[in-house]
Amino acid sequence: MKIFLDTAEIEEIRTAARWGVLDGVTTNPTLYAKVGGSYDALLAEICKITSGPVSAEVIAEDVEGMLTEGRHFAKLAPNIVVKVPMSETGLEAISRFADEGIKTNCTLVFSTNQGLLAAKAGASLISPFVGRLDDINQDGMTVIRELVEIFALYDIKAEVLAASIRHPLHVTQAALAGANIATLPFKVLQQMVHHPLTDKGIVQFRKDWDEARKAAAGKPA
Repeated sequence: MKIFLDTAEIEEIRTAARWGVLDGVTTNPTLYAKVGGSYDALLAEICKITSGPVSAEVIAEDVEGMLTEGRHFAKLAPNIVVKVPMSETGLEAISRFADEGIKTNCTLVFSTNQGLLAAKAGASLISPFVGRLDDINQDGMTVIRELVEIFALYDIKAEVLAASIRHPLHVTQAALAGANIATLPFKVLQQMVHHPLTDKGIVQFRKDWDEARKAAAGKPA
């Protein structure tokens, strides 16, 4: 399973890239609002850090507006993927983008049927929001599992991207459900790295090493 960072923070993206675990990045208007500045410049910088897909979301609600914004984003870098929300106009825009060879990420997917329609329209990535489904007492991973099964059954090429990841268990569940990608906040990525027994073991090994070196230094030659 590929791991994307769901962030617009450049330093977080650089850190994940240095760790060797970054496969791509997703952004959205809310994440961009936290950093501000030029969205084009931000996207261009992210695309320099990772060669993987970088999702840039359209804001327009009409088809022509979505197409204008998406075409603009697609010209910024070859790895840009245009993020389009699930809606009637969104499906039309996704289909038009597909005809033009522009890859898309259908976002705000909350049902299996929505994901299936987005894939049929030509979306490259399908993004069910598992955390937000969990928030309303629905099992978000059910949508992931069903889409993975349907896409395999009918040889649909779209990739299932588990979004709205809230904690490390979501990542494990998404991987077990067969998600092609999980996009997660940097905080969750950090949580995946650490375990209290690992941290304790590192401290203990260092302590034992220092004591052994100290004892060796005190012995006569």
